[in-house]
Amino acid sequence: MVWLLIDNSNTRTKLALGDAEGLLGWRAVVATADLSAETLSAALGETRFDAVAVCSVVPEKAAFLAGHFRSLPFPAVSFRSPLGFGFDVAWPELIGADRLANLSALKSKYGGPGIAVDFGTAVTFSVLSAGGNFAGGAIAPGMAAMTGYLATRTAQLPMIEVSEPATAIGETTAEAILSGAVHGQRGMVGE
Repeated sequence: MVWLLIDNSNTRTKLALGDAEGLLGWRAVVATADLSAETLSAALGETRFDAVAVCSVVPEKAAFLAGHFRSLPFPAVSFRSPLGFGFDVAWPELIGADRLANLSALKSKYGGPGIAVDFGTAVTFSVLSAGGNFAGGAIAPGMAAMTGYLATRTAQLPMIEVSEPATAIGETTAEAILSGAVHGQRGMVGE
């Protein structure tokens, strides 16, 4: 059985194929804001699959995907999914599917305890306890959110394209923002 695997995040919707042996070679990406029947059909082309599995943090896009693939098996990651771990928190239904998927992979590959860190629109830290359960974590702005906020909420700071800074001390405003964003993200993980 070939599965279409969909990671529907806030910024990009990533598509891949997999089977019982693991991931297959085909991949596609659609900007989440642009996700529609047309963009999805264009991305999929003639790709064939038997079922769809989705991990979504965008409820309206998750609903669209469920409707679009209504004729196929369509499990969606949630706290009710067989994830391989339990919960040491009061409201597991409020945990994002992305964090659940990250911890499921962490537990499957490395066991516990551990911390899954995901750099996306937000940077999430999800903690797997020594007892093998979700224990909580932290959520912080991702690089695009940080740099975009500075550009839109200040009078003179420019929008920058994120890349590896040449040095930790930027000589221009753009270089300084880049250094702050990249080294700030690294520092946050190092704490």
